[in-house]
Amino acid sequence: MPRYAMVIDLQRCGGCGACITGCKNENNLPEGVRWSNKMTETLGTFPNVRYYYRPTLCNHCENAPCVRGCPTRALHKVEGGITAHDPNKCIGCRYCLVNCPYGVINYTWNKPHREWENDDAVIPDCTMSPREQARALDVPNWPLYNPDPDYNYQAIRPTGVVEKCHFCRHRVVNGELPWCVEVCPCDARIFGDLDDPDSLVNRLLGLFRAEKLRPELGTEPRVFYVREFCPCVYEAGKGMI
Repeated sequence: MPRYAMVIDLQRCGGCGACITGCKNENNLPEGVRWSNKMTETLGTFPNVRYYYRPTLCNHCENAPCVRGCPTRALHKVEGGITAHDPNKCIGCRYCLVNCPYGVINYTWNKPHREWENDDAVIPDCTMSPREQARALDVPNWPLYNPDPDYNYQAIRPTGVVEKCHFCRHRVVNGELPWCVEVCPCDARIFGDLDDPDSLVNRLLGLFRAEKLRPELGTEPRVFYVREFCPCVYEAGKGMI
């Protein structure tokens, strides 16, 4: 049984957000819901400024607090250590949102993509309404709808339950990469088996000092960060003057 993990190379990451967009399209996520996200921070005063950009997603912790606190076992561990979610068992109590220290679990309050059911045009007798546009594009629900059904795949997100990244389990079980890894134009995301000594994730973890988010909590995340993007140059000197 593999132990899946992801390495994110911050030196390669260009901060383009392709992982965020790709995840939303692959999983038919509604407006305002992100399973793939980012942390940003700006330090210093112009022109001496440093900008930090760190992509985030579910860390699929070995000691996942969301799994421990779920009263119905809707959140549970599956093959490869993936933290999966069963919407049929979820009662929407949102204990997992409180227990997760990384803020990567979402709760869907309203019907997803209901904005595309609107019959009101932005400019009457001039532009299409959202519903007319969806019909004109010959899509059943909304223009970016992904119709590809697969194992553990939700074409239309359920309402009143929590959801989160599942490492694209519906792809991984078929020997494919998570979609955020596939669409990254910089090859900054690397996915593989921690128990395979020849896997690329293990090679990178051996080459570089890896960091994990909030390691002091003992959750043992399976998402690792290596290196840092640094375009900085400065004129050499010894300081003081």
